[in-house]
Amino acid sequence: MICCAVSRRDVLRLSAIAAGFTLVPAIETAPASAASAVAPVNLELVTLTETGAVLTWYTGVPGTDDGLGRMKPAAADAEVRYGTHPARLNRVAHGPSGTPYHYVELQGLEPGRTYYYKAMSRGRPASETPLNGGHAAGTPLREGHAAGTPRGDGIFAFTTPQPPPGRFLFAVALCNDLHLGETVAGLVGGLPWIKGVEQVPGHPPYPEIMATALVDDAKARGATHLLAAGDVSAEAAPGDLARAKALLDRFGDYGSGYLVTRGNHDRAHDGHPSCTPGRWQGDDCFGDAFFRGRPTYFTHDLNGLRIIGLDTYDKPGNGGDSGGLGREQMAWFQDELKRDPDRPTLVFGHHPLFTENDPLAVTGTHSLDAGQSLQILAAYARTPGVLLHHAGHTHRNRRSVFPLAPRVVQQEVAAVKEYPGGFTLLRVHSGGYALNFYKTRAPLAREWSERSRQELSGAWPRLSFGDRVTDRNSLVGRDLSGLHA
Repeated sequence: MICCAVSRRDVLRLSAIAAGFTLVPAIETAPASAASAVAPVNLELVTLTETGAVLTWYTGVPGTDDGLGRMKPAAADAEVRYGTHPARLNRVAHGPSGTPYHYVELQGLEPGRTYYYKAMSRGRPASETPLNGGHAAGTPLREGHAAGTPRGDGIFAFTTPQPPPGRFLFAVALCNDLHLGETVAGLVGGLPWIKGVEQVPGHPPYPEIMATALVDDAKARGATHLLAAGDVSAEAAPGDLARAKALLDRFGDYGSGYLVTRGNHDRAHDGHPSCTPGRWQGDDCFGDAFFRGRPTYFTHDLNGLRIIGLDTYDKPGNGGDSGGLGREQMAWFQDELKRDPDRPTLVFGHHPLFTENDPLAVTGTHSLDAGQSLQILAAYARTPGVLLHHAGHTHRNRRSVFPLAPRVVQQEVAAVKEYPGGFTLLRVHSGGYALNFYKTRAPLAREWSERSRQELSGAWPRLSFGDRVTDRNSLVGRDLSGLHA
């Protein structure tokens, strides 16, 4: 979650965050005799497209604690009743039964329609994940419910968007923060009062579970290319980088099927003499694994779309400071943008330019150096073709548009390796593009995602899921008719 050293201000802010959150949602405690009772909680509207929606939730045993501050898991059924009027939920969808980790996908929806739904397990409606400034499950019926219909009762509403204009061309999976080699999730700078979350004994390492599920789901969702924006490893150990590459190779060929950039965890470390000496420090095993003497920043043509990959830790440091581009890389980047300013362009790199409404970004270490970010935004303003800047590092879903470059969307994507655990699918059309976040859905991935939501004493969903539906699912109209399938 937060990688390295933290300041005294970080400690004070994190203490306030943990103290200010309600860590476990209130649930109705069933009588002790009701051994079969379950409480469905943590309902989330994860994905919303023009024709579909993905809903997830958890069922636990009321009144229990699994040691992480959540109910012990209880297997149950998963049913969603939905329709276009809250009094007529006449369509039904089911997810896998016999599991506490529920994943239900609604299909065949109409674009631009409002739907109402109720998610249930054993006949009990699921309660939504509490967020800071929005609703995780859609709009509760009690807020603006239709006249003459009953209030609430676990009913939520959402409105499907219109499809991107034009014909579909291709899809790209955007992901980051795989952290291969990590064994404890959610540690914050060694602070003793932050309890990390470990994998259940006997289960495979969670970064491998999540990376495997990423590849399988990205392919199943139609992605033909994948961009991994940094922190593919926990601390750039040769074995972890080799394992990360082997898992990503299951998606396609490196350099054509998928591309990676360096994150702060992938920086050169001491202690690996078999690797090439780093430009700034240590032994650069990441460079050896993926670039083999070539620059760690690059351009790539994808069906006419210019992809620019940035190394946002092209500098010395311990990984706990802000990101930065070396002087040579910055000059190259500026020249590349000038070379063809009108060409449709996607930029990806580990650190965001700036992070909006991020309570953990106290010292600026969650983004690039502020001066460099301003230079980049000014360059984007002079480059009409730039349409999207994909970043990781914050482990959250967040869509931002900055006044200096209003045509460019910055999309922060939540981490692969922990809750909410997934990737964003970029669907490119001739008249625009859509961004949709998907949780990975393999059984062990769903289990780990739910377990790791207890990071930061259970406050992590409020910081990572995305307060607005548009932080996870959005659409932009743009003339991309020059691209091809």
